[in-house]
Amino acid sequence: MKDSVTGTSTLPYSRIAVIGGGSWGTALASVAARAGRSVTIWARRGDLAAAIDTTQTNPDYLPGVDLPPMRATADLATALKGADAVLLVTPSSTLREMCQALAPHIEAGVPLALCAKGIELGSGLLLSEVAAEELPGHPIGAISGPTFARETALDHPTAATVAFNFHYRDRMNPMTSPAARLALSMSGGGFRPYVSDDLIGVEVGGAVKNVIAIACGMMSGAGFAENTRAALITRGIDEMKSLAEALGGRRETVTGLSGAGDLTLTCSSTTSRNMSLGTQLGQGTPRGDCFDGKPVVVEGEVNARSVVDLARRIRVPMPICETVNAVLHEGADLQSSFNALWTRPIEAEPRALDILLEHPAPTATLGFRTGI
Repeated sequence: MKDSVTGTSTLPYSRIAVIGGGSWGTALASVAARAGRSVTIWARRGDLAAAIDTTQTNPDYLPGVDLPPMRATADLATALKGADAVLLVTPSSTLREMCQALAPHIEAGVPLALCAKGIELGSGLLLSEVAAEELPGHPIGAISGPTFARETALDHPTAATVAFNFHYRDRMNPMTSPAARLALSMSGGGFRPYVSDDLIGVEVGGAVKNVIAIACGMMSGAGFAENTRAALITRGIDEMKSLAEALGGRRETVTGLSGAGDLTLTCSSTTSRNMSLGTQLGQGTPRGDCFDGKPVVVEGEVNARSVVDLARRIRVPMPICETVNAVLHEGADLQSSFNALWTRPIEAEPRALDILLEHPAPTATLGFRTGI
């Protein structure tokens, strides 16, 4: 594709390796394959890889969805051989381990797009910083946005952001940047990518939105409705903006697909595991009994601790995330924690207006259902 202003050609990546055979990895592999790319997907389990390879379906994570032609393997070396772009779609908690496993097999300079969302617990590093430590010399970016895997795999109209840091050469010739090339590589059918140079802002939005979604679920499960959810979404976006800005990102990025867009989707449906977990906890279900006792990975549960830990270190107030973390990881009571959140001192919404008023009813209680 040629830019009409500069005349510079943007070339898509021809061979894409997708590392991760879960629902989102399979959905992104489908997007790339529909866009005309040669795709190999890696699944940790050999039986799942064989099923995808032979039936062109993923019976475990996207049952009933027919996939476009792609190869599948459980061998990392095979998956990465000849790839000129890599999508890493494994849980955020395993990112460092996965990057170390990729290192011997990935070809020099191949760009890597992270498709999980979070902040590394302990170090406080964004996932792109973790990947950069383990895979020096590779452009590191992210794909993020308001996307449910099944709808994406079914080719419903879907938009997402492809973000990489832009270096000097990228700014001089943005049409040949990894972000532009990968966006073009994934364009086709119903999938519409947008390009961003604010990787920090995109990553922060993705990490924080999962925590806010758990808060929305908790209050929904406890019997509250649209007013409450709208308040949590709006103030949650403000927490995203504050953390992104403190880390060097741009506040306006958080109002886009990877921030406000993703947050709105995740807080609107129990299709989201984050919203679903919060809803079950708000209904009084013990954590061990959520999801019928199955060991379901919920990114926001992990991210609540890492986001709050980072925010405390750099002194960014994030009261909603603090509340969720307290309930999930510090043994706090859900009802009293949200009562405390709602009766904090009254603040101004414009940041420039310096007002902080003691709440007139600091011991007031919200109308929780009995027995929660």
